[in-house]
Amino acid sequence: MLGAPGRWSVAGQTFALQVIVAVLVVAAGLAGAFVQAQRAGDQEALARALAVARTMAATPDLIAAVQGPDPTAALQPYAMRVQQESQTDFVVVMSRDAIRWTHPDPTQIGKRFIGHTEAALAGGVVEEDYTGTLGPSARVVVPVTDRGRVVALVSVGIRKSAVGGRVRAQLPGLLLAGVVAAVLSGLGTALVARRIRRQTHGLGEQQLREMYEYYDAVLHAVTEGLIITDLDGRLRLANDEAARLLSLPADAVGRPVAELGLAAPLAAALTDDATHEDELHVTAARVLVLNRGPARWKGRLLGHVATLRDRTDLEALTGELDSARGLTEALRSQAHESANRLHTIVSLIELGHTDRAVAFATDELQVSQLLTDRVVGSVDEPALTAVLLGKAAEAHERGIAFGIEPGAHWPRDVAPTRDVVTIVGNLIDNALDAVGGEVGPPRPERHVSFDSRVEDAYAVLEVSDDGPGLPPGGVEEAFRRGWSTKDQGSAGRRGIGLALVSQTVERLGGTLEVHGPPGATFTVRLPVGPVTGDGVGHG
Repeated sequence: MLGAPGRWSVAGQTFALQVIVAVLVVAAGLAGAFVQAQRAGDQEALARALAVARTMAATPDLIAAVQGPDPTAALQPYAMRVQQESQTDFVVVMSRDAIRWTHPDPTQIGKRFIGHTEAALAGGVVEEDYTGTLGPSARVVVPVTDRGRVVALVSVGIRKSAVGGRVRAQLPGLLLAGVVAAVLSGLGTALVARRIRRQTHGLGEQQLREMYEYYDAVLHAVTEGLIITDLDGRLRLANDEAARLLSLPADAVGRPVAELGLAAPLAAALTDDATHEDELHVTAARVLVLNRGPARWKGRLLGHVATLRDRTDLEALTGELDSARGLTEALRSQAHESANRLHTIVSLIELGHTDRAVAFATDELQVSQLLTDRVVGSVDEPALTAVLLGKAAEAHERGIAFGIEPGAHWPRDVAPTRDVVTIVGNLIDNALDAVGGEVGPPRPERHVSFDSRVEDAYAVLEVSDDGPGLPPGGVEEAFRRGWSTKDQGSAGRRGIGLALVSQTVERLGGTLEVHGPPGATFTVRLPVGPVTGDGVGHG
């Protein structure tokens, strides 16, 4: 049962509106057709009357009779015969003074004609609707001429009731045509309403409006990026946050995802049929967490929906936490080593080997101070100095020889401090893991080295190791998100460090190269000069 019109579904309202419009159109069409038929009937009556009148006016016998002594006796039978044969309602022959000589009602003969004759007397034709002795009629008046002189007038008319009768005789056909048009219009309207009902799921106008308003508000308010793709891999929806995170063009909606300029791994993840959960992706400027799954409606697969979260700042904090944790581990290791050395020195003194105790302490101090002096003398950036010392301590604890090449130099303000820490920290971590995770019998000594210098307009830094190097074909894959020669670590951070390095170097306008095996050498070139922008921590 239908409720108030405001609660009808959109399909119901459309159906009702189209029915009303169809009824009005059909009614207007019938009325127009009736009026047109009536007008056509009037015109046909006038045309028929005019033809009869002109034919009579040109008849020689009529011209002779009107000039005879008794026109009525000669013309009345003739006029009645013409009236009957032409199916008109009156044929009147009159004098120039409009005195009737013939009439269907003999009592009207000799009386004055009711109507206009001035134009006919002037040689023209009178066409008019006029009410005479027989009632309203469509009539014509034409002159009867003899050698160019008007000697009489002929009027032929058809009553309006007769014209209306012929029009009414056409009315059943018009009504039948109107009914057929209404039925066809109703069927078309029903089909359209059914299609609209299916497309709008039977929702009403208010429900659709509220759904759109809330939908639009949520899309603009949600802080996560939201993307919907169809089964053909085309972008169907992207909210404001998704457009910002991915730097989408204004005309992105409706285009294939592959044509939006996204990184290849991210584009593949947005178009495949797999389900992705908390997957890290690196773009030109961000680290994003992707979740993606199928979008279904009543069991039918419509496409896929994906959410994106910006993890750039979190990755920076995580990197800083890793640096702090590494420094803490280095301090703990130094404290442990210092305690061991102190016990050794005290024991030597207690055993009476004072000279050996002094030599042992001096050697240890010289080794530690030599590395510290080399780092401090080579690097003008305090944060980078701290990273190198921390990594040196970590390498020492892991039994890896970490060295600074002689003559190494890194100037201040080449790049934002956070970016420098990201690059150096990740590269050294990768090198330490490469030599520390080797498979096979342990080697007597494993090396990782750091070098930096200024060449032309670029500051160059290199991190080298004597590990197994990259696997065949690994150079091209080394900086792809998720690539790693190590097992997956906690928090899913394996395989993202080198990707962060690549992203950071690209954003700073530099270049990155990899050489090896044997070993692996990562070379980074950055333009010399102050660079503004926020970096991301290493992972």
